[in-house]
Amino acid sequence: MNMKARRIRINGFTDIPRLMSKLNVTTLPDFFILSESVNKSMPRAEVIDKMERVLNALEESIVGALSQPNNTESGMVAGGASLLQQFSAAGGSLLGTAFSQVICNAMAVAEHNACMGRIVAAPTAGSCGVIPGALLTVAERHHITHERLLRSLFVAGGIGDIISIRASLSGSTHGCQAENGSASAMTAAAIVALFVDDLSTIESAAAFGLKNLLGLTCDPVGGLVELPCVKRNVVAAANAVACAEMALAGIKTVIPLDEVIDTMAAIGNSIPSTLRETSKGGLAVTETGQRIAATLRDK
Repeated sequence: MNMKARRIRINGFTDIPRLMSKLNVTTLPDFFILSESVNKSMPRAEVIDKMERVLNALEESIVGALSQPNNTESGMVAGGASLLQQFSAAGGSLLGTAFSQVICNAMAVAEHNACMGRIVAAPTAGSCGVIPGALLTVAERHHITHERLLRSLFVAGGIGDIISIRASLSGSTHGCQAENGSASAMTAAAIVALFVDDLSTIESAAAFGLKNLLGLTCDPVGGLVELPCVKRNVVAAANAVACAEMALAGIKTVIPLDEVIDTMAAIGNSIPSTLRETSKGGLAVTETGQRIAATLRDK
C-alpha cells in the first residue's frame, strides 16, 4: 500500500476480517504491520526493525532480571525469582520446569522493574513481566523461529491497540484488569500466533485472557509497583498460557473479544477511585500495608 494511503481505522477486532479482505492481507501479523506502516507513515522495513529492537529488549530484560536477586529498599521485593530458580533446580517444581520457567521469568522481570531495571512496558511497566515470562518461554521451549516470534509480537501489540481504543490500558483508569488483564490477553493471543494464523483462535485466546482477570483492582502498597503488582504478573503469565492452550485445543469464546473489552471498561468505570492506583483502598490500607507505607514515608 502507498505510504500516503488513508489511515487504516480499527475500532475493534470484528473490523479485522473485513479490512484484511479489503487490503488483500492474509495473516494477522501482516495486517498489524501494514496498519502500523500506514498509520505511522513508516516503511514496512522500519516497522519490523522497530519491533526487532523491542524483542531484543524483552530478551535482555530476562537476562538482566535473572543475573542477580532483585531486592527493593521497601523489602516488598526480596529476590523471589531467585528463590523460584533455586526451588526448581532442586527438583521442587510442581508441574515441571517449563511452568516454573514461565512464572520465574515473569516474576524476575517485574522485580527488575521495581528495582529500576530496563524493561519493556508491555503494555505498562506494572505488567512488564507477562509477555517475556509467558510468550518468550513458550517460544524457547517449542523452538519457535525468530521470525515467527517477532511476528507474534505484532499480534500482541495489535490486541493492545484495540484494548486502548475501546477502553484503557491504565490502572489509574480501569484498575489492574487494564494492565495485567490486558497483558495477559495480548500474551495469550501472541502465543497462539506462534502456532496458527486462525483469527477465531487468536481472538478466543485474547478474550479468555482478559475475561479471567475482569474486576482486578489496582491497590499498590505504599504507591510502589511492587506489592501486589509483581505477583500479579506471575498470575497473568500463567493465565495467558492456560488461555492459549484452551484456544489451541479448539475451545471458542462465547463472548466476542470486543464485548469483553467493553465489559472491562464498564467494570473499570464502576471501580471506586480508592481501587485505581491511589493506594487508598484494598491491600494498600490493610494494617500491614499502612505500616509499610508509614515506614517508607519516614525514610
